[in-house]
Parts: sequence; structure tokens; C-alpha cells
Amino acid sequence: MPAGVCGCCGPLRPRYKRLVDNIFPEDPKDGLSKSDMEKLTFYAVSAPEKLDRIGAYLAERLSRDVVRHRYGYVVIAMEALDQLLMACHSQSIKPFVESFLHMVAKLLESREPDLQVLGTNSFVKFANIEEDTPSYHRRYDFFVSQFSAMCHSTHEDPETRTRIRVAGIKGLQGVVRKTVNDELQAIIWEPQHMDKLIPSMLFNMQDSEDLDRAGHPSTPSGAGQDGDENPAALAESCFRELLGRAAYGNMNNAVRPVLVHLDNHHLWDPNEFAVSCFRIIMYSIQAQHSHHVIQQVLNHLDRHNKNTPRVRAGIVQVLLETVAIAAKGSVGPTVLEVFNTLLKHLRMSVDFELGETSRRNSSSSVSSGRGKESEERIVQNAIIQTIGFFGGNLPDYQRAEVMMFIMGKVPVYGTPCHSLDTVKIGHQGTKRIQTMLLSSLIMVTSGFKSKSMAAALPPPFLDPLFSISLMEDSELRQLVLEILHNIIDRHDNRAKLRGIRIIPNVAALKIKREKISKQDVAFMKKHGQQLYRHIYLGCKEEDNVHKNFELLFTTLATVTIELANEEVVIDLIRLAIALQDMALGSEESMPMFIRCGINALVAAYLNFLSQMIANPPFCQHVSKVIELRNLDAPYLLPEHIFRDKCPLPESLDKDDRQLYFQTADMAECLAGPGYNAERLSVPYIPQVTDEDRLTRRKSFVDTISLQVDIMSSSLPDKSQLAEEITFETLKKAIDTTGLEEQEREKRRQVMEKFQKAPFEEIAAHCESKANMLHDRLAQIFELTIRPPPSPSGVVSISTGHTQHQSVPVYEMKFPDLCVY
Repeated sequence: MPAGVCGCCGPLRPRYKRLVDNIFPEDPKDGLSKSDMEKLTFYAVSAPEKLDRIGAYLAERLSRDVVRHRYGYVVIAMEALDQLLMACHSQSIKPFVESFLHMVAKLLESREPDLQVLGTNSFVKFANIEEDTPSYHRRYDFFVSQFSAMCHSTHEDPETRTRIRVAGIKGLQGVVRKTVNDELQAIIWEPQHMDKLIPSMLFNMQDSEDLDRAGHPSTPSGAGQDGDENPAALAESCFRELLGRAAYGNMNNAVRPVLVHLDNHHLWDPNEFAVSCFRIIMYSIQAQHSHHVIQQVLNHLDRHNKNTPRVRAGIVQVLLETVAIAAKGSVGPTVLEVFNTLLKHLRMSVDFELGETSRRNSSSSVSSGRGKESEERIVQNAIIQTIGFFGGNLPDYQRAEVMMFIMGKVPVYGTPCHSLDTVKIGHQGTKRIQTMLLSSLIMVTSGFKSKSMAAALPPPFLDPLFSISLMEDSELRQLVLEILHNIIDRHDNRAKLRGIRIIPNVAALKIKREKISKQDVAFMKKHGQQLYRHIYLGCKEEDNVHKNFELLFTTLATVTIELANEEVVIDLIRLAIALQDMALGSEESMPMFIRCGINALVAAYLNFLSQMIANPPFCQHVSKVIELRNLDAPYLLPEHIFRDKCPLPESLDKDDRQLYFQTADMAECLAGPGYNAERLSVPYIPQVTDEDRLTRRKSFVDTISLQVDIMSSSLPDKSQLAEEITFETLKKAIDTTGLEEQEREKRRQVMEKFQKAPFEEIAAHCESKANMLHDRLAQIFELTIRPPPSPSGVVSISTGHTQHQSVPVYEMKFPDLCVY
């Protein structure tokens, strides 16, 4: 038969088969015949159309040898395939690649680790070849699945298990390199492939960390393995490479499997591995894609809003790491979204904590309730750290917006708070949220340097901040003062002023300062009285402690350094004298510790101020008072009153004038050019209403003053009432363009006057306007509130007696509109 003849006669076989058969020696131990391999390579290069047949025949032989367990010949066949693959780069290599990948798949399907490693190595060599034209029909689904399975190998022998896992990771790396740059292979980024690729890498990275945590080497063979043989290092390298090649539209598919893997393996508590994973992600991806990762973590936090506190805290800490890295680059529009989500979870955590507290009070499980409460505190602290750290790393222009955003979320009593409903959480929950948000504001404002105070402290930020400074809670007032320090202190002088004390030599502190700018002068004219009023009211609170007085001293000192010109210095001295008078006054029912503390604060500040303005007579007066206090009343100095168990007097001797700072003496010291010492004789008297304590609106005095000015200007005089109506009068009444401009100018002047004028001047103006208003109202009532004429008569008063005079109806005068 012809088939038998062809099978028996070697010379009648095709030449490519004879060349392929010749490379296999009789004994596989002899290895590949180099000379015959060179002949086969030359033939394949010379006749590239035969490559597909050569590949098919080699695949046939390899399949037969695998089934017969002739592994020596399998190795020779793969070596020959590798050499042919490296030598041929023509268009005809496409069909040959199909045969090659078919043989690699055969090896990977076998249960022999050596063959799996052999097939993987060949695939890696193939992956490093750059093809001239893309492949329209090639798919790598099988290789992704098989290499992923190898990454999860559970072989009994640790060394063999490591070899298989390393081979699997290398194979996945080869798939990534072969496909990510090929637009026709974009299918590799689809979820079904990412759900295999990403967990396989994370599994090996996690396995190494588990071994390290247990105190074992990360590889069975010890620390001598290099990066190519360490599964964890190789997996991390592949993970970084994959993320670095991720395009804009593929980020979500690349990050989602990471979150799912962390959920499935309970890696949020503890979260060291989760943090390291997202550090790798953030440093591997392109900077403009950072907001995708942040958005994914935020969504994941929303999905776990009812999980255990430690899991939520772990996710928030991961978010902290991501935003800390992203804040240095591009975060984009997700800034406010980050804060919105964090504030929402902060509120939820407070609800959980208060709910657990109420249930604990109604049940006997005290220990478990306290544990739950402390765990919620972990979540809250993590959220605060994230808010503060994120805001603190933003540029100054974005940080100012974040400060406004957070302040808008702080609940203030008496004001509607649309973002955080404080009705359900009560006073305790509201205070908790206030404390946490102000703590985060301290972190955000730390290191904030603004060129002008008006930009750093706009009214929408300053008004609610001052409202909180009047709360009857010393901790909240301390937080407000620290926020003010961060914003006002632009030259980092706070560390030199730390601690309230009598500073013997202020010049030795080497305080940094600049000349006050025009913008800051305008700011103090507009908001200075508001600042002084809240310092004044903050000093008289009965729950003040040592730290409150320290922070008040630092506030006064930083205002002096950063914002004080000659006019502000006079105002600050008036404020200090007013504080001293308040402490000595009998109308205020304040504890003796507060009275002595205020006097100590005044002494420390005037000592600092006198040396800052370098006025020798002023310094001499202040030093004299301090020396006398050291001898006769040490409890009026900060070094003594704020010491533990300092003896307090029963009352303060107001008659001993030498122990207190005298206005007349200071006015005499400051007389001369530069300072308007006459203003010291005008006592500082702040006008305080309940509205200042409860609301963010303008003070009641400002509102009434504006209304009085407008109303008084609209009331007509008697001369105007008696004015004769002529054609020219009507013509002027119709032409109102000039009047409108005059009215707008007048309103502008009134607004400017009430915003910039000193408080005493405003109070006097209001009093005069109020008196004028009462006089005008009395005139109006006198004209209008009279009994109408009637036929029964009109009332007339003569010599103290009331008489009725009859008026006939026909003599009564009626308006024209009433007569018909």
C-alpha cells in the first residue's frame, strides 16, 4: 500500500519531518543535537511557509511524549521550539505561534511540576517577543486561569510549591506584558480576568507577610533567595507593572478585586496588609487616576457602614493613606466628596456610640458596652485624622475652601444645621461632633499661611467660630483658640510664647514679625471689636482652667505680634484694663480662682506688650506693679496662681491701687506722638446679647442701628408736610434717578460706618437715634391718637377739667372722598 511504503521509506518523508526527527537523539540524555538544530533553523528561515507544518509536527511529537512520560524528549522539543521562535520573525510565524501555545497548554495541563515550570518558561520567552502585527484571533483566557491556579499551589513539598507559585506569577507577568499594550487584547482588563489576576498576586504577597508576622522566613529555602525566586517580591513587581499599565477606563476593574480580596480574607482588621497594598497602588498608578482609587475606597466604606467598628476604622485608615499620597498630586473634584462621606460616617459612628451607651445603661452588660464605645472612638479618631491630614496636605487655596466646608458642618446651637441633624443625637452627641470637627480643623489649619487675615478669616468662617467660643464648655473654647493661633500666627512664634508667665526679657525670644499690612489694618478695623469682645467674654467663664488662660495669653500675644498697630495697641490696653476691672468688680459672681487668673493674665500680657512696643516708662510701671505683687499678692501672678494648691484669698483688695495697673499712669506713659492716649480714658464695655451666644447672625445692635437710621431718614419734617405742591415739585418727584443714587450712597455710608466704627461710637450713635425715634413717635402719636369729632362733642381741657362741646353735624368737616 502507498501509505505503508511512505511509512517504511525514510527518504520519501517530507524534508521538514526528517529535519525535526534528526534533532532528537537516541538517548534523550544527550540533549538537543546542535548541528541538526542549525539545519532545521536554516530551513525554517529559508522556507517560512513551512513553519506552521514544523510547529504542528513538533506539537504532535510532544503530545505523544507527554502521554508516554518521555520527559527528556519533551524538554528537547520545547528547546527546539524556543530556538525556532526566537529565530523567525516573519509574517508566517502566526500559525507557528498557535502550535507553540498549544504545546505550552499541554505542559501546563500536566500534573508534573517540572513540565509546568518548563511550559511557563517557554511562555515567558514568547511574551518578551515583540510582534510586528497584532493578532486578531489569539486569546489568553486559558493561560490566565492556569497561571492563576499555579499561583495558589498547595503542593506538599514547600520547595516545589514555591517553584510552582513563582512559575505562575511569571506566567501572569508574561500575559500582562503580552496583552496590555495590544489594543486588540483589551479584554484582559475585563472583570472575569482581573478577578483571577489580582487575587493571585495578592495571595502570594499576603502569604509572605503572614510568614513574616509569624517569625518565619518568607521562603522555605531561607533568606538567600533572590527576587526572581521569592513569590512575594515577584508578585509585588507584577502587581506594580499591571497597575502602571492601567489606563483611565480600567482603574475601577483593577481596584475592585483588591477590595473584594481584602473582604474575603478579613484583612481590614488588622489592616497592615491593606495599607501596604494601597500604598503600592497609589505609587504605581498615574497621578491623574488617583481620584478613581479614592472613589472606590469611599464607595467600599459606604457598603460597610454597618460593619464592625474595627473594619470601618481599617477602611478609613486605608483611605487616609490614599488621600495622603493623592493630596501631593491631583485629587480633582473628589475633595469635597471625601469630606462629605467622612462626615456622614462620623455622624453614624456617633449614633452607634450613643445607641450603645443608652443600651448599656439599660442593661447589665457593662464591659461589652464599654468595649463597643471604645471601638467607635477608634473609628472617630481615624476619621478625624483622615480629615485633618488630607486638608493639611492640600494647597493653601484649596485648604481655605476645606476650612469653610468643615466649619459649615459644625453644629451651633440656635442655628439650622443642614448637614448634621443634631436633634436626634442630643446635647452629648452634638458636643462630641463639635469637638471632633474642631480637632480636625486644628489639623487642617496647622501650617496654614495666609497673606491677609481677611482671606483667612472671612465672616462666614469667623462668625460661627466665635459663636462656639462662647459655649459653656472649656474644651470647645480651647479648640477655638488653637484654631485662631494656627491662622493668626504666620511666623511660628507660638512655641516661644508657650505657657503663661512673666517673661523677663522678650527680646531674648527673637520673635519674628513684619510690618502690619494695609489689608490687616482694615481687617482689625472691621473685626477687631468682635475679637476683643469674645476674648473678654471667654475670660469670665467659670469653668476656665489653666490651659484656657494659657491659650488666651497666646491669643493676645499673637494678635499683638501679627496685627497690632498704634490704634490696636491702645484697644488691647483698654481690653486688659477692662478685664482687670471685671475681675475686681462685685457685680460678677465668679470664683476667686477666675478673678486671680484674669489678673495674672493681664499682668503677663501687659508685661509682654510693654516690652514689644519698647516704651521704657510703660515697662517701668508694669515692672513696679509686678514687683509689688510678688511681695504682697503673689496669687495675682501666673507663676503662683496656676501652681497646684495655690492659696487663694477670700477677697481682692480693690483699694490697694499699687497692686493694679492704673489707666492714668499708662496714659501718661504713652503720651506723645504715635499713640492716642486719650482713648484710654474711655472704658471698654462690650455689648453682649443672647443672640451672640446662640446664632451666627449679625448682632442685635447692628440690626437696630441700621433700622433706626433708615426710619429716621424717611420721616418727614413739619416743613416738608407744609410744603406747597407745585409743577416743579411734581416734576422732581417723577425724576427719581438722582435720588436713587443718593439713597444708595447714603446706605453705603451707613453700612461702612457700622462695620468700621469703634463700638463705643456705635453705641452712642444708637442711643441718639433711639431718642430721636422716640421723640418722632411721640409726635406722631400726639397727632393721630385723638378721639374723632362727633355730634356729641369734642373733648377740651381747661384748668385741669374735661369739658365736652357740642358740634352740629352740618359743621363737621369730612374728607372729600367721604362726601357724595
